[in-house]
Amino acid sequence: MQPINYKVIELTTVTDESLEEVLNQWSGEGWQLESIQFAMRESSRRPAMAFVIFIRNEG
Repeated sequence: MQPINYKVIELTTVTDESLEEVLNQWSGEGWQLESIQFAMRESSRRPAMAFVIFIRNEG
């Protein structure tokens, strides 16, 4: 069984452009999107941060 590596990218500016840039960059390097987690502020409807999680099989 091949080990799985994880890559976590933290975004402090969450926009469609910043998400698109991260997704295109890391998927182009062979990483697969696992999930996106958003950290919300109570005073805003927009996320304060996002964590984009990628995986890749090594071996």
